[in-house]
Amino acid sequence: MKITKVYTRTGDQGETSIIGGIRVKKSCERLEAYGTVDELSSHLGLLAALLPQGNDRSMITRIQKNLFVVCSNLATDQAQTALSDTARLPKGEIELLEQEVDKMMSLLPERHGFILPGGTQAAAQAHVCRTVCRRAERRIVALAELTPVSPETQCYINRLSDYLFVLAKKINFNANVSEIIW
Repeated sequence: MKITKVYTRTGDQGETSIIGGIRVKKSCERLEAYGTVDELSSHLGLLAALLPQGNDRSMITRIQKNLFVVCSNLATDQAQTALSDTARLPKGEIELLEQEVDKMMSLLPERHGFILPGGTQAAAQAHVCRTVCRRAERRIVALAELTPVSPETQCYINRLSDYLFVLAKKINFNANVSEIIW
């Protein structure tokens, strides 16, 4: 998509267009939901910048691409506009997150108790991503109480927060940094 102009002035009065050309208030639940997912993607970008080249960094980039799909899904009023293919998660993405969580957990020592977020800078950022992801999930659930939201969107975001939690643990473990148990 070619960007010819960054500002349009069409949102100066507190409204914006969603997919299908429908005008909505910028304070509506829908914008809160996909705006929080967009915020999560930005935090993931910082996490990726803190990670070395490799599988974890590649996975974060893949997740960011999936979050664009999630945003497209959330920006579509499914009661009025049919979802396009670009607003549907590719098959297998939820299962991939589950496989990655299982793989990482199999490498980590078993711990009991709540963990204080922190450790290395990358692990701390993974925890920030996790908490923003949880907020995005709450916003998506609130939206789903008002209008149809694809179940796989909610499931993906829920699973993503699990992935980010375990990734933070893995990052600290690989750096030989002990987690602080509460």
